[in-house]
Amino acid sequence: MSNGPLAGVRVLEFASIGPGPFCAMMLSDMGADVIRIDRPSGIAGTGPNAVLQRGRPSLVLDLKHEEDRALAAIAASATDVLIEGNRPGVMERLGLGPAPLMQANPRLIYARMSGYGQDGPRAQEAGHDINYLGLVGALDAISDGKSPPRAPLNLLGDFGGGALYLAFGIAAALFEREQSGHGQIIDAAIVDGSASLMGMVHGAFATGSLKRAPDENILSGAAPFYRCYECADGKYIAVGAIEPQFYARFITAMGVEEYARFSQRDPSFWAELSSLLEAKFKTKPLAAWTAELSPLDACISPVLSVEESVNESHAEARGMFVNIAGVRQPAPAPRFSRTPGAIQSPAAQPGEGGRAALRRWGVS
Repeated sequence: MSNGPLAGVRVLEFASIGPGPFCAMMLSDMGADVIRIDRPSGIAGTGPNAVLQRGRPSLVLDLKHEEDRALAAIAASATDVLIEGNRPGVMERLGLGPAPLMQANPRLIYARMSGYGQDGPRAQEAGHDINYLGLVGALDAISDGKSPPRAPLNLLGDFGGGALYLAFGIAAALFEREQSGHGQIIDAAIVDGSASLMGMVHGAFATGSLKRAPDENILSGAAPFYRCYECADGKYIAVGAIEPQFYARFITAMGVEEYARFSQRDPSFWAELSSLLEAKFKTKPLAAWTAELSPLDACISPVLSVEESVNESHAEARGMFVNIAGVRQPAPAPRFSRTPGAIQSPAAQPGEGGRAALRRWGVS
């Protein structure tokens, strides 16, 4: 058994896509005892994922059958946290909604993961990461105003606004239960979490510290000191020299110190300086620029591929990636001094280890 900070916490996960399994993975990494309930036919559009499904056994149940629904209800009576990611109303129709399960287990924390939440006019709509980001203004805010907005993979909505907020809600509910002795329902909507992640942006627009126009927005790639540049070998370097001292070092090293006569935050010269720097960066390969600029300590780094990132020197020194069953994958995060998290096991095959785990919980 793990000695992570969540050791002793039991979690029953109903298989879903994206944020649900990622949240369950994080809880397992932190020591929680998680059992995943898989569907006999799997979930349409998804396949095995050695990272998202790591660290917990699998129990295959067909919830269309009464005896399997009854077993799921009994398992819920023996758990601390239940995670489900269906559309609102599905678990109620199965007889596995929060009302009967929390009546049988008043300490149960019933964690619901959805795109639009449990109520509101869009609650029953289908959606994906790109839809949620579009709705809360995130896609528009990250666009450059010249080309169609691109979703940053599904990192911002599914995992940032979804899984992380679900995990935070579960941790908060577990803490509160220690005071009250009672569980509660968590309504974690990706639109809610994504809107929350936009909090700094809303505040910055309101005060004027961040400009709304894409060609005046420091964080949108318009500023020459906060963007990526292509090098001679087709690779990219990331420049984040926002602070005045970093900016001064950067333009001096690039031989364009004459632009110090402009106020750094004045967008009127940004396009001109960006064009000049684009030409300069294309004169040398990435490795040469990294060797030259990294010692400046001015927030400049290479843009690595996924494959390159696992072997980066800082990642290796901190053990940021581990090899589990032949799959290189991120290590648990964050880190704890006394009760470190750990990957409890490789990803289980459907049905692997679930019934044994239930017996461990006292469910026959």
